[in-house]
Amino acid sequence: MLLPNRLPLPAAGCAALVLIPAAVTPAPAQESIKTEFSTVQVETVADGLNHPWALVFLPDGTSLVTERPGRLRLIDEEGKLGGPISGVPKVIASEQGGLFDVALDPKFSQNRLVYLSYFEAGDGGNGVAVARGRLSDDLKSLENTQVIFRAEPKTDDDKNIGSRLVFDPDGTLFVTVGDRFSHMEQAQELDGDLGKVVRINADGSIPKDNPFAGRKGARPEIWSYGHRNPQAAALDPQTDKLWIVEHGPRGGDEINIPEAGKNYGWPLASYGVHYSGQPVGKGTGKAPGTEQPIHHWTPSIAPSGMAFYTADLFPKWKGDLFVGALKAKELVRLDVSETAVNGEEAIKLGHRIRDVRQGPDGALYLLTDEADGKVLRLVPKS
Repeated sequence: MLLPNRLPLPAAGCAALVLIPAAVTPAPAQESIKTEFSTVQVETVADGLNHPWALVFLPDGTSLVTERPGRLRLIDEEGKLGGPISGVPKVIASEQGGLFDVALDPKFSQNRLVYLSYFEAGDGGNGVAVARGRLSDDLKSLENTQVIFRAEPKTDDDKNIGSRLVFDPDGTLFVTVGDRFSHMEQAQELDGDLGKVVRINADGSIPKDNPFAGRKGARPEIWSYGHRNPQAAALDPQTDKLWIVEHGPRGGDEINIPEAGKNYGWPLASYGVHYSGQPVGKGTGKAPGTEQPIHHWTPSIAPSGMAFYTADLFPKWKGDLFVGALKAKELVRLDVSETAVNGEEAIKLGHRIRDVRQGPDGALYLLTDEADGKVLRLVPKS
């Protein structure tokens, strides 16, 4: 039975779009890890990646992976890495900046459109941008790549960037944008995109039902605000609601279910403290007119990447939420209901986990944030 507090195991060691049950063939198992419900094998599918950031499966079972310095690469079904795919926009790889998330258009099988979020240069500094291009039939290039969104304003800070992409079932696209660290107060201002979840149409236009569309002085693309640094996002398959996970300062990492027009508190409230040790707001974790997280971590685990598990390979994991942890070097399994986290298990891996995806074979695929980054695959121990 899961316990309501974090209990690490002994040291024994956007669901993606897919159309057929295929996946890459992994290398031999690295290790076995005992979890609450089973023993899992951790296998290396591919290595030699430079700080990989995001992974998505193509309908044929191959996958695309981003590397933070600015490369998009194909991984074939044998785990072999292809060369850089051309047509990727120029990125600024600085500190936390670079090439970030990758997502497939909901109609990818018809239009072959791939979406990328990344850090770009511009007037006033750098900022988050989203571009899309058609993946060529030979899988070697993005064609007719166009920028569909640019977060404003640009700044000279290269921390707390956010930048996850999630398609809603209605075809709109959510983009998470961080507060950029030294500009945290802008998370409460509606005339800019910093510290926001943004919602746009697939072509970059603004949905007419966005909460601030038509409001004077507010950016019409804003969906929710008061966020710090959301580096994980996924749709709950039971409710089709967006869940996000965001970094706190010193402690106070949060899980939120952002709803239209609502304020999630940063930097008025947090369950962490500023890096100086000073309290955030009144130090209570609450502020009038703001929403409470459904779960938070102190000390910080530095969360990045998340996936709801819906497959049958791990029957007792079905319906659970998995979150990667950079600082804690673990995969966190959360027993969740529609609006609550009921229990938690830490699966210690010894790697900074940047992204988490469910594969077409029902396995969990993880990216390690390292100079020699890996694609790991978790399967039941045979």
